[in-house]
Amino acid sequence: MTILIKNIACLVNVRSKNELLRGASLSMLPCIENAYLIIEDGIITDIGKMTDLINDKITSPENEIDATGQFVLPTWCDSHTHLVFSGSRESEFVDKINGLSYAEIAAKGGGILNSANKLNNTSEDQLFNDAWKRLNELSHLGTGAIEIKSGYGLTVESELKMLRVIKKLKEKSSITIKSTFLGAHTYPMYYKEDHEGYINAIINDMLPVIANENLADYIDVFCETGFFSAEEMIRICKAGQQLGLKPKLHINQLNSIGGIQAAINLNAISVDHLETMTEKDIADLSGSDTIGTLLPTAAFFLRMPFQPARKLIDSGCAIAIASDFNPGSSPSGNMNFVVSLSCIQMKMLPEEAINAATINAAYAMEVEKELGSIMIGKKANFIFTKPISSLAYLPYAFAHNNIEKVMINGVII
Repeated sequence: MTILIKNIACLVNVRSKNELLRGASLSMLPCIENAYLIIEDGIITDIGKMTDLINDKITSPENEIDATGQFVLPTWCDSHTHLVFSGSRESEFVDKINGLSYAEIAAKGGGILNSANKLNNTSEDQLFNDAWKRLNELSHLGTGAIEIKSGYGLTVESELKMLRVIKKLKEKSSITIKSTFLGAHTYPMYYKEDHEGYINAIINDMLPVIANENLADYIDVFCETGFFSAEEMIRICKAGQQLGLKPKLHINQLNSIGGIQAAINLNAISVDHLETMTEKDIADLSGSDTIGTLLPTAAFFLRMPFQPARKLIDSGCAIAIASDFNPGSSPSGNMNFVVSLSCIQMKMLPEEAINAATINAAYAMEVEKELGSIMIGKKANFIFTKPISSLAYLPYAFAHNNIEKVMINGVII
């Protein structure tokens, strides 16, 4: 079916080729005013100005969408989430307000282990149903591609349960989904004094089944003091790489312990969090092909210093932004707020934040050939805004819902 979208006030992020953006290029956001789009069977086939639209390209009126006054953007690519989880953790939220530390909350049975206990007692069907509702909510907020991690199972059975739920979401959903195995999220209580035993369980018991059932695209490790060292991360990732899983890693959230350098040597697709960066970390990342994914809503929720986005950009690092949607430290997957927060708290320009949430984020989950920009041959995944005065209005009006509708694969959802 052919669809014409006409009278677009501003068509945003129009490109003729794919390019991972760095430095000054991150602020370059090519747009066409008074534009049209033509879609054939869910794929973009033509782009241009209304003054150049040839009459014989116009389809029947029922296949036309009039976007007068609207901005049209590529849908968000959320390249770091923990969408599959059981229950919420608002009691810990209140504990934090009352002044309890992370260690004190963990001692009460909170933190990642809290989510693991809830997930272990939740059926696969219930996990799927809950995740499906969340996924649909996020798609209506403009997310057209999403990466989803395991990591709240921490046993062979429950990690596989999570990954099977993600696989079902992939099969049922029209949005693009990538799956990441994060068995190395923390050490379960059973292995609290036997770290080697748990690493062996990941490598020998979990990874072979994951590979056999094709349950994951990536492998992740929480490389942090008190969790997994850089050396342990290397060992786990190399085992995953032998089975075809590429590293996408939790790095430098609290401390710099050599994770950046180890991740680069592993040819990691991305290093995510980056709240704590040394001069060497920034220099090494800028000289690599690894993408730094910033998660400002986690810093916001935890009242931590925000990631040094300006320094990373100005140093030539390739960066993306993502939601880190999870029940403990970022209980929101709203990428519109992520874009706003990136501008408000990390001093990114609106153009930089939009590029980081679209084309660079598409690179961070290896879907740049299909998504992330408005380009002939890519999927027709679009955000239609309500009538707005300028592109900067989107991050500026952070508490408003500026989205009128979302299109996925050429279909309005």
